[in-house]
Amino acid sequence: MRFVLVVLAGLVLLVGGWLGLAAMGFFGRHQGPGEIAQARLSPELVEQRAGAQATAGAILARRAGSRRAAEKQILFGDLHVHTTFSTDAFMGSLPFTMGEGAHPPADACDFARFCSGLDFWSINDHAEALTPRRWEETVDAIRQCNAVAGDPENPDVVAYLGWEWTQVGRMPEDHYGHKNVVVRGLADDEIPTRPIAAAGLGVTALREMPLRARLLPALLDFPYRQRYLDFDHFVRELQEVPECPAGVDARELPADCAEFAATPEVLFEKLDQWGVESIVIPHGTTWGMYTPPGSTWRKQLTAAQHDPDRQTLIEVFSGHGNSEEYRDYRAVTYAADGSVSCPAPTPGYEPSCWRAGEIIRERCLAEGAGSEECEARAVAARRNHAEAGVAGWHTVPGSRVEDWLDAGQCRDCFLPSFNYRPGGSAQYTAAIANFADEGPRRFRFGFIASSDNHTARPGTGYKELKRGSMSDRRGPRDRTWLRRFSPPSAEPIAESVPLDLDATTLRGFQLVEFERQGTFFLTGGLVAAHATGRDRNSIWAGFERREVYGTSGERILLWFDLLNPPGSSEPAPMGSEVVMQDAPRFRVRAVGAFRQKPGCPEESASALSPAELERICRGECYHPSDERKPITRIEIVRIRPQRDPGEDVGRLIEDPWRSFPCPPDPAGCFVVFHDPDFVGAERDAVYYARAVSEEAPGVNAAGLRCRYDSQGRCVAVDPCWGDYRTDPDDDCLSPHEPRAWSSPIYIDHLGSAR
Repeated sequence: MRFVLVVLAGLVLLVGGWLGLAAMGFFGRHQGPGEIAQARLSPELVEQRAGAQATAGAILARRAGSRRAAEKQILFGDLHVHTTFSTDAFMGSLPFTMGEGAHPPADACDFARFCSGLDFWSINDHAEALTPRRWEETVDAIRQCNAVAGDPENPDVVAYLGWEWTQVGRMPEDHYGHKNVVVRGLADDEIPTRPIAAAGLGVTALREMPLRARLLPALLDFPYRQRYLDFDHFVRELQEVPECPAGVDARELPADCAEFAATPEVLFEKLDQWGVESIVIPHGTTWGMYTPPGSTWRKQLTAAQHDPDRQTLIEVFSGHGNSEEYRDYRAVTYAADGSVSCPAPTPGYEPSCWRAGEIIRERCLAEGAGSEECEARAVAARRNHAEAGVAGWHTVPGSRVEDWLDAGQCRDCFLPSFNYRPGGSAQYTAAIANFADEGPRRFRFGFIASSDNHTARPGTGYKELKRGSMSDRRGPRDRTWLRRFSPPSAEPIAESVPLDLDATTLRGFQLVEFERQGTFFLTGGLVAAHATGRDRNSIWAGFERREVYGTSGERILLWFDLLNPPGSSEPAPMGSEVVMQDAPRFRVRAVGAFRQKPGCPEESASALSPAELERICRGECYHPSDERKPITRIEIVRIRPQRDPGEDVGRLIEDPWRSFPCPPDPAGCFVVFHDPDFVGAERDAVYYARAVSEEAPGVNAAGLRCRYDSQGRCVAVDPCWGDYRTDPDDDCLSPHEPRAWSSPIYIDHLGSAR
């Protein structure tokens, strides 16, 4: 017995000593930026890709009756890329989440060059996690990526420096959302000393992350302890960086502090202080996982909160879903006094707060209570859910993902983001106007898409496979880990429970519906730029002109032009602003993407070792055949922006306004049309084009995979789980129609009040 006690005491001392040293940071290591492969794509391959595009464009131009082929080439990229320098990416790389391990900035460069074969990309790690050391390493990695690219006038790939400003508000009035900042230059005087982070909930949770939350996994998953200890080191380094003093010019702040901007107004002010050329790209504007119900972009359409010179592009699609389409439903409604209520469902949408009431009603009736009592409980449940915002699901104790069916989702949107917030859609931003300032003030965004990938993989949408790597699918690797890190479980009861957000101990992903969100993660999109050359400045000029478009992942070629701009014999391309009084005439040309061959091209296999090719590219690369997919139709959306504050936004958006079927021709499709209503309407108009490709299987393209009854109601769901409950090798493929969205052409009527 004494021997057993001695052994136990020894084990306690060993474990206690190990935990003590771990708590002091003895075992954690710094995760560096990695090593970039010292190889580049051959000029011949780059020229071959450009030549194939030029040939396709020339053939279609001749068919469309154009006098000459396009002088600009179309270059494809990704302006939204995270590495494990971002906290959420690091957490997703850990063993208990089925993560792959570290994917630092060097991996992103190698992936863009050898796996996805992009022409350009930017790094956008969350500024909240970029300590002075990690920022310096990020700058060095981007410089190295460009140094390997060869001739700066004709590089194989261009890498831009950037970061993400990640703001989350609890209520609609203090929520501004996420924005990527991308910087043009790389010289010391062309970049800020530090990125500018968002103040608020996310920063507080990160800086106050308790030690036990970082070290407990290392003890529970001891064979993989080093990775958890490295994460502890990651957070510890962040927590040791002091906050910069408030109210001081950004250029006069010390180099070793963390700089914060609580609102877009402060962010733009600080960027002005730095004086560097940059663009600010809002994204995730309809994401309901963290965006409070009832949020709209109207509050950002002010002189203070919007910088029309920097904030010129908006991300309409990413690996987190589509943010293009407007719908007139709302998740909650607010009264003039600020009180919140739950709206009734409509044929195409059921608010989650309403579904909360139905779940409680069903439980209540099952217990044998009367219909009047159960209705009263349903009413209370709706109110409790609405008042709890994104955490509303916690007001229904013991609920499962399956209980919520498709509540909160846009049923008729293309690959919509989770818990869709239509007040942040690209169509909504194009339709609203602010008449309070020198008005009317309007957003005039160019449309792009990107990936928002968190494993250092820019441009993942070239093939629909490897869901666990090419999308942000993450989750506990087994039931034990699900129980350890899920919110405390509760027994299902027939009554809703109010949630006090100020008193709750729930934090971070425990508050939001992360488990349900997992079935909405996609492979991601691309941004395409019409550019006069492959160099950094030519691509940037395309951004500035808004001569850009987005795709859902495939490399569709797209041109959208106004054929009769006043005072010019040349067409005005997508992104243009024009003032005219004649009926506008347009032309759209589109060519489908190349069908892909399996595996990787020889150049990629030669540049990376077999092990690296598998680790970074997962053995699959952009590998085009000679055959193109057909474009099936071209759709035109017309938006007539508000000309008085009372106009119903939904009536101003015509989607589609025109639709043109395309012949099944791999050479592409073109249409020419005009707007006969423009002259008589005497109001401004916005037009953009969608080119839709043939149906193809897509990762998570069916979302919750509803089963419908004869009335079209979702009666059961089959989620594609982000965790162990769905086979990691199951890509959850469902049919969808890949597409491209042009930037709008903004036409102001000469006779209308501006």
